[in-house]
Amino acid sequence: MTDRHNPIHIIGGGLAGSEAAWQVANAGVPVILHEMRGVRGTDAHKTDGLAELVCSNSFRSDDATSNAVGVIHAEMRLANSLIMACADRNQVPAGGALAVDRDGFSDAVTQAIEAHPLISVVREELEGLPPTEWDLAIIATGPLTSPALAAAIQAETGEDSLAFFDAIAPIVYRESINMDICWYQSRYDKVGPGGTGKDYINCPMDEAQYNAFIDALAAADTTGFKEWEGTPYFDGCLPIEVMAERGRETLRHGPMKPMGLTNAHNPTVKPYAVVQLRQDNALGTLYNMVGFQTKLKYGAQAEVFRMIPGLENAEFARLGGLHRNTYINSPTLLDRTLTLKSRPGLRFAGQVTGCEGYVESAAIGLLAGRFAVAERKRQALLPPPPTTALGSLLGHITGGHLVSDDEPGKRSFQPMNINFGLFPDLEPGSITKPEGVKRFRGKDKAIMKKQLMAARALRDCATWLGLGESADQADRPATSLSAAAR
Repeated sequence: MTDRHNPIHIIGGGLAGSEAAWQVANAGVPVILHEMRGVRGTDAHKTDGLAELVCSNSFRSDDATSNAVGVIHAEMRLANSLIMACADRNQVPAGGALAVDRDGFSDAVTQAIEAHPLISVVREELEGLPPTEWDLAIIATGPLTSPALAAAIQAETGEDSLAFFDAIAPIVYRESINMDICWYQSRYDKVGPGGTGKDYINCPMDEAQYNAFIDALAAADTTGFKEWEGTPYFDGCLPIEVMAERGRETLRHGPMKPMGLTNAHNPTVKPYAVVQLRQDNALGTLYNMVGFQTKLKYGAQAEVFRMIPGLENAEFARLGGLHRNTYINSPTLLDRTLTLKSRPGLRFAGQVTGCEGYVESAAIGLLAGRFAVAERKRQALLPPPPTTALGSLLGHITGGHLVSDDEPGKRSFQPMNINFGLFPDLEPGSITKPEGVKRFRGKDKAIMKKQLMAARALRDCATWLGLGESADQADRPATSLSAAAR
């Protein structure tokens, strides 16, 4: 067997591991994908399916013209992403967002991986680092890395793992929602891909109801931290009760904001606050409470959330929960190709590297797979340009962040979603007032800046991938997979 035909081992069958395996195998290199679920479960997963979604079912905005998340969607589609193809095929209505039927999505990824002739799936727990005879390997075990493997990583790197709490939101049975009180509407009636402008169920609150709800959140029992004491939360996924503690009006300006919504049952009275629920499966029988991640105890959840108008008789398919996410100090430990500096040939991918979010995790898996292929084939592969969403996220993970002024040499590395703040700025003079426009306000300039950065990212990504002028296809959902994935 020649060197290029030796398998690349990938540990972890989540979004990052599955995407990495797909990229490697489609480049003609065999893969052995090691997944412990089926042998050992986790505190958050419910099945042994690959790429199971344990939190929200939303991949967030699919707008590739002015939203950084939509841009990374588009770049991944250009790169023949399995995760994006399966998401597109299992989409459920969600306004301007890309949300999926979580079971259909996981099934599609699992079937595609298992059907690929160059991918072998082995169900086993790896209790240490990959053996040295596996010359090329990718650890994509995610934030729920098994204790034994986490300890082995810590022993190898000499670095303490950083950690943060992550909370998941409850899911409600649609038939238990009182539609005499609630109504269907997307915020600002926005019609997104696969949507109608009426993709969310909205539960209105007046001021008295809102204040009573906040008081109940503050008084409710929560799960204890136990051995996790002192672990910080990730700001992008705060438990609802933690947000409420930050100020009585915090939720009204966050997940419960009433802007862009009109109560269909009482159009003349603007709600003081609104709880939104997003479709969670293709049948439309399950709805996810948007932004309602929680660490409340189960009994308290049912009691407090049934105070929400329209949910007084709510039945829950899943209550919220709390789990610990861990990630390594990637800027110190990894090089620009995601290789562990202390051990050539061993890469990390996904949320364990310090990215946050489904698509971000899969995107780093995509890059790790491509880097591993290039190394296996002894080919040069430059990282994606920093002007792209892929490149900017990679840059954050491998060093694009602030250095602490108080402790020189110590880096303030924190998990990050993709956002335009990670992209390099536009060239001076790029933003000019359109012809015929009299007033060019700051808001208009900000929108134009995002549009220009998005267009630049897609052009540069297409060039990096060797696709020439194919970037105009990047924002169109994938409609098919290769024969191996059907």
